[in-house]
Amino acid sequence: MRELESLGNRIVRCRNCPRLTAHCRAVAADPPKRYRGQTYWVRPLSGFGDPAARIVIVGLAPAANGGNRTGRFFTGDRSGDWLYAALYRAGLASQEESTSRDDGMILFHTFITAAVRCAPPGNKPTPEELSNCRPFLRREFELLGQARVYVALGSLAFDALKKILRERHSDLRFPPFAHGLRIPLPDRRHIVCSYHPSQQNTFTGRLTRPMFEKIFASAKELAGLA
Repeated sequence: MRELESLGNRIVRCRNCPRLTAHCRAVAADPPKRYRGQTYWVRPLSGFGDPAARIVIVGLAPAANGGNRTGRFFTGDRSGDWLYAALYRAGLASQEESTSRDDGMILFHTFITAAVRCAPPGNKPTPEELSNCRPFLRREFELLGQARVYVALGSLAFDALKKILRERHSDLRFPPFAHGLRIPLPDRRHIVCSYHPSQQNTFTGRLTRPMFEKIFASAKELAGLA
């Protein structure tokens, strides 16, 4: 617990990506009308959840007016509405809405993190920015020693996850990303892949609520929580 907190403090102080820092500040300086008057977090985000998690959810990056505003992954945006509602229905979250860092949300057996800790322009981090953040994700994985299932939200999160896991197992080969894909790992852990709950996927029907809820039912089964 203390080591995760120490890591979180290091993450929040990071300023290794000038483009991301500038973008986060620019968004906060000229937010949408619905958020005007609110104080934005405008710092990198650390992971959030149960230090003894058996399920680790990996996203791509905070949303410009979500995590960049609230200071917590998937909090205060439409993607978070989908994620926390699905976690709540799976018995992995204490409530189905997450609006702020102080809303009382508790995750059960679950930890949420991301490949990149600051909101990138157009949701597209550069390879260098992904590389700068990778040590943070690697260290979280080391500290989350009870994790049994990694849920990758989107193909870019899957790519980041693969890079970390190949550091442990250099001979690993992965199939192409696909929603619902379950990949066994040599150490009796698993990866479960899901489309990201972005509006691009949820508004078009590419990702439905039953599809998304099935991901976490699968993760619970593989983690021995079902």
